[in-house]
Amino acid sequence: MANDLILYTNPMSRGRMVRWMLEEIGTPYETELLDYGTSMKAPAYLAVNPMGKVPALKHGDQIITETPAIIAYLAEAFPEAGLAPKPQERADYYRWMFYAAGPVEAALANHGLGVEVPEDKRGMVGYGSREQMLDVLAAAVSRHDYITGDRFTAADVYVGSEIGFGLQFGSMDKRPEFTAYYDRLKDREALQRATEIDNSLMAAK
Repeated sequence: MANDLILYTNPMSRGRMVRWMLEEIGTPYETELLDYGTSMKAPAYLAVNPMGKVPALKHGDQIITETPAIIAYLAEAFPEAGLAPKPQERADYYRWMFYAAGPVEAALANHGLGVEVPEDKRGMVGYGSREQMLDVLAAAVSRHDYITGDRFTAADVYVGSEIGFGLQFGSMDKRPEFTAYYDRLKDREALQRATEIDNSLMAAK
């Protein structure tokens, strides 16, 4: 497969997470900028992602959507970056990446929309309650330096991004477990490069 990579994104989107991952793997890539409501809904892009949402990634003739799927795909497609899980790390790697993509995302989205799940209906949602979700996540990120142990992996890109955005925009409580975990990630050179690129793109709009 050709190693041509195209990131379809907007600097004010979860595409920032994928850019961080792309900077971590260190392989050249192109950026296709899309705007909400116009080019993101145009036929050319709907052929890439029928949902009309970003991010999406094209790798040769393969198209990947859904942010955690893109991040996990890149870790496996570029094993030389060392961001895929080792056998003993797989359980925590997949557990917490999918936890962040499922219960964490759902709880934060509902909280932002002002949706409060009644106590007798919490069994119907994957996160139970927002407080319960935060308790579980706080315990997960405080067990080790990184989500799978003492080594940074692609799971930290996704979980760390969720926590970083949550702390930045106030959707997540500033618990010491979250701030300590994100402090271990925020100075990574790849994240700094990715942030600078997306901030420059925002300023140019």
